[in-house]
Amino acid sequence: MAIDTTRTFKPINIALLTVSDTRGPDEDTSGDILAQRIRDAGHSLVARGIDKDDAGVIATRLNNWIDDPKVDAVVITGGTGLTGRDVTPEALDRVKTRDIPGFGELFRWLSYKTIGTSTIQSRACAVVARGTYIFALPGSNGAVKDGWDGILAEQLDSRNRPCNFVELMPRLLEK
Repeated sequence: MAIDTTRTFKPINIALLTVSDTRGPDEDTSGDILAQRIRDAGHSLVARGIDKDDAGVIATRLNNWIDDPKVDAVVITGGTGLTGRDVTPEALDRVKTRDIPGFGELFRWLSYKTIGTSTIQSRACAVVARGTYIFALPGSNGAVKDGWDGILAEQLDSRNRPCNFVELMPRLLEK
């Protein structure tokens, strides 16, 4: 990470969604890890929820957060695998304006160092939806650590050079 200490850190507002048919608030360890990292980085956790693996339900929640001016970005954990119940990428397809293909590519490259070829089972992805960033990570504790520590911590830090997601936020709705 190339942090430019001459620049001012700009905290952003992040909503956190766990997608799971089996986890409730007491078992949401990957969500807890992300919530702590979001706060430790200096950002605001403005909303948090848990939804079942249902693309319609997930898309509805995302649309509500996208339309909320207090939400700059959404981080999702879970629902990115290959099974029939894993529908997070399909939910993102319902709300997206454009894909951020490099996110999934970089996530799998980082994950390969941790879990080897099993990383090909991940459909981690990211999109922009009407000016809001949405990042979808697998639901394991290791995956959320890889995704936050290896990508999001840097790209959501306005001091990161040569560029970062935060500095693009004012321009996401340009025509």
